[in-house]
Amino acid sequence: METSYEDITLTCKDCGSEFVFTSGEQQFYAEKGFTNQPVRCPACRKVRKQQNSNK
Repeated sequence: METSYEDITLTCKDCGSEFVFTSGEQQFYAEKGFTNQPVRCPACRKVRKQQNSNK
């Protein structure tokens, strides 16, 4: 059974801006076994990833 995905608009918990969680990203998350939707926009995810790698 194949699941169909539709783009979803989410709000970033850090900056409050809206971003699109695309159907392709949703499929990728499902393939990786991730069960939660992202809570940060791509820009904030990038900043957070850089901060974590500098520790």
